[in-house]
Amino acid sequence: MATYSTPGVYINELNAFPNSVVPVATAVPVFIGYTPRADYQGKSYYNKPVRISSFAEYQAYFSLPNPAAPADPARQYMPQYYLTPQNQKPDAGPYLSIGGKFYSILPDPNTIYYMYNSVRLFYLNGGGDAWIVPVGSYGAPSGKPLATAKTPLVNTNVTLADLQRGLTLLRVELEPTIYICPEATLLTAADNATLMQSMLLQAQDLQTTVCLFDVINGNQPDPTQYTQDIAAFRDATGTNGLKYGISYYPFVGTTVMQSGEIDFTNLFGGDIKQLAPLLNPPDAPDPAAAKIIAMIETPPATPLTTSQLHNALLNASKTYGQIIQQVMDVANLLPPSGAMAGVYTVNDNTRGVWNSPANTSIVGAASLPIRLSDSQQENLNIDAVSGKSINAIRFFTGQGILIWGARTLDGNSQDWRYVSVRRTMIFLEQSVKRAAHAYAFGPNTANTWAAVKSMISSFLTDVWKQGGLQGARPDDAFQVLVGLGSTMTPDDLKNGILRVTVLVAVVRPAEFIEITFEQQMAKDG
Repeated sequence: MATYSTPGVYINELNAFPNSVVPVATAVPVFIGYTPRADYQGKSYYNKPVRISSFAEYQAYFSLPNPAAPADPARQYMPQYYLTPQNQKPDAGPYLSIGGKFYSILPDPNTIYYMYNSVRLFYLNGGGDAWIVPVGSYGAPSGKPLATAKTPLVNTNVTLADLQRGLTLLRVELEPTIYICPEATLLTAADNATLMQSMLLQAQDLQTTVCLFDVINGNQPDPTQYTQDIAAFRDATGTNGLKYGISYYPFVGTTVMQSGEIDFTNLFGGDIKQLAPLLNPPDAPDPAAAKIIAMIETPPATPLTTSQLHNALLNASKTYGQIIQQVMDVANLLPPSGAMAGVYTVNDNTRGVWNSPANTSIVGAASLPIRLSDSQQENLNIDAVSGKSINAIRFFTGQGILIWGARTLDGNSQDWRYVSVRRTMIFLEQSVKRAAHAYAFGPNTANTWAAVKSMISSFLTDVWKQGGLQGARPDDAFQVLVGLGSTMTPDDLKNGILRVTVLVAVVRPAEFIEITFEQQMAKDG
């Protein structure tokens, strides 16, 4: 009680409202990968988590600065592709027929990176706040293409040590709710398995995030033997933390890279001498193309920019246009994890985290490397052996490309098989946990118990009103229990433990809709 020494009037302010639960963000991805640079205002940000809220911010930190006009804009991503002659029509991978000969389009694996375009896809699909962990810059090209179209795409510049170091940095960051390593599929199969299991273990320890995984060879699935890639992926994820893992298959052919982002400098390591025989063959010379090629090999006193030379070649040579278009299609084939993070953001902002991010489209998706049927998806959605579910991305006539799955890797679990259930529980748990911090070191008495119960009940009532919990009344949707003899013993009080039990009835998706039709006999009259 206050003691007063001087006569007068004193005001004592009392809080009219108790503490409340502030809902945590639910769709904040963190991208761990490689960038051409990582600095801002003279400070390096390699191996430092950076929070961004737009693609413009990403470019400010991680993109190469554009030179002064009239020079070409800085190229943020310079993949290299080779046209490798074949004795016969290739039975796998993209190819072109030029002058009656077949050429496979094969990348230099050490020039393939996915981070830049994955972040672009994230924002193209409605992404908002995100974190970036740059673990290194681009490495040197190998100077040669893949051996064959069936050879696994492994970039030796992408290392397990780099990505695991970036993952470890996130142990102290509580805001990210989705882990993504866009370049994980560029590791060897063994390193990819180690990374995925590390991500799942960390997610299980923190209980604040889920992990989005891509499947190795999802960019070039064999029409009949793709199931081997699926089996290998399931084996690679291990057995721990599966309820925090989510995977989508296959890769997605996108339109994120536009005209002008691929040109002759992306072919044959930039060696125009290897491209020249295809555009100006001895048996069918093309004078217009030959003139432009000569200008590239020996620039005039006032040289043209790369963009000008590229456009001139497009106008002069039909063959060059076909090559660029085919290479563009290959470069635009991207892992779906970045796009899915954007889909999650829009889903949570418009419908709530308790709705499944499925039966919706991916902005920028134009094609799929394999069109799965119902029977093919059966083995992805439910696996009798491992129980690990993989969500399909499918094409439907009249509807286009849709996300057609809503399961975690823990497909056998009645509790955690659905993405929406897993993410809703993370949302509820973390929101309540952070709000309960206000009562740490407070008196463990009935007044505190009543305040905690009121705070949590008010929050869950709001979630129920929004449709996040099922039940006709709040009492059907949740229960909050706290108190001596209910959730605590006298020993708990002596040990300073305040224990609260929260029961919630989470909304589950209608994954299988069964409609029964029967013939009804005609009625008299």
